[in-house]
Amino acid sequence: MFIERSYNLADILQSGKVLVLYGPRRVGKTTLLNSFLSGTTLKYKLDSGDNIKIQQLFQSQDFTDILDYAEGYELVAIDEAQEIANIGKGLKILVDQRPDLRIIATGSSSFELSKKIGEPLTGRKITRILFPISQLELNTIYNKHELKEQLENMLIYGSYPEVITTKDKAGKRELLEELVQSYLLKDILAHGNIRGSNVIYNLLKLLAFQTGSEVSFNELSNTLGIDTKTVQHYIDLLEKTFVILSVKGFSRNLRKEINKKNKYYFWDTGIRNAVISQFNSMDLRNDIGQLWENFIVLERLKKNTYHRNFTNSWFWRTYNKQEIDLVEEKDGQLSGYEIKWSPDKKTKVPTDWKRTYPDARFEIINNKNYLDFILNGVSGAGKRGGPVPKQVQRTKG
Repeated sequence: MFIERSYNLADILQSGKVLVLYGPRRVGKTTLLNSFLSGTTLKYKLDSGDNIKIQQLFQSQDFTDILDYAEGYELVAIDEAQEIANIGKGLKILVDQRPDLRIIATGSSSFELSKKIGEPLTGRKITRILFPISQLELNTIYNKHELKEQLENMLIYGSYPEVITTKDKAGKRELLEELVQSYLLKDILAHGNIRGSNVIYNLLKLLAFQTGSEVSFNELSNTLGIDTKTVQHYIDLLEKTFVILSVKGFSRNLRKEINKKNKYYFWDTGIRNAVISQFNSMDLRNDIGQLWENFIVLERLKKNTYHRNFTNSWFWRTYNKQEIDLVEEKDGQLSGYEIKWSPDKKTKVPTDWKRTYPDARFEIINNKNYLDFILNGVSGAGKRGGPVPKQVQRTKG
């Protein structure tokens, strides 16, 4: 099954710029690159950062050798570029000396790529993140009814390309366990100079059980028997290797608004479930609320990223336990979204939210109306500060 990705590299690629494509391992970066190269009319050269000769070439920063390497080509593509030390400086030589050249660099570790590419290529790069398969992308194959039929599988097994295309559940589970053990933890241990995986794995389990809840570094520190600075360092590594995502608390007007703790979500619900070895069906689980919130937050992020919607995101909570799962701000407009698995007519707009942000919108996202929220967005569905609508208005497109 071929799944068309949201990025058309031909539309993004520019001469005189490095297109940096990064994201978790095994999400399809190499496949996307090869698909583009197979159809381009540009004369190109493709290499891998795993190639020792390529590593030596770019590490040398020798102008003559690097320019000779690209001579006669219109495009240079380097897969797994994070494996090359000082790759940014080497690519800067190509960009500055060959402004006609187009360059693509892919990588799996954001902190490695940002450190090696970011500063040398300031003003000389275009950056895009590739996620696990989005509902947006699956909607090019399946209609909304079919997407809903597959929802339980998505919540349990996630949306890595190989997992989606594997038919049997045992095969999906094996792939996810391999991803956690052989790729995600490998990245963290290798690049974080960490000797053992036990503490990291236990930290991941704790975060998995607290998905969508505010996380206390002190509590994690006490549970794991390590200091809070180490906890913060490990969580930073987990974020920069695309395992987890942090969302901060929103606070603007109220002293009682909580903004000192973060919530954490997994980039993929299948990875989250693999960490805690929990692949039971939905009717046998007690964490459906957590899975649902994780799924919606990440699918919304995918949609906003792929559509280039520049939106700030938070959660909102007060000390008297009024809360909203997701708050977005775009072009000065605040919108609050309460994420509920099942439709709930009893849910009301939080009093403090309505009083403090009277012009803000408020919506409930549930398993009946979620697809418009993560495919097309919500347009004017909720009254500003008014009662919760029974259903988010559907939009065409």
